[in-house]
Amino acid sequence: MFHPLSDNPSDLTITQVEDKIAELSRKYFMTQNPQAQDQIATFIEIYKQELHMKMAQERLRQQENDDNDLDNLINVS
Repeated sequence: MFHPLSDNPSDLTITQVEDKIAELSRKYFMTQNPQAQDQIATFIEIYKQELHMKMAQERLRQQENDDNDLDNLINVS
């Protein structure tokens, strides 16, 4: 999901996405305006989805590296 008024979250690192979620969460609880809270909640959801996707990609990448490391340990001659 991508919102036309937000930056492209796929360009951010996992840490940057987590920081953005924390920042938006603070702003969500600071405001008393329900319309603003709805908009902020939309952005929080966008960044949470991006975070889940990036973490899944990272786990997959680590799993592939672990599989390759085990292949290098087994020497069949």
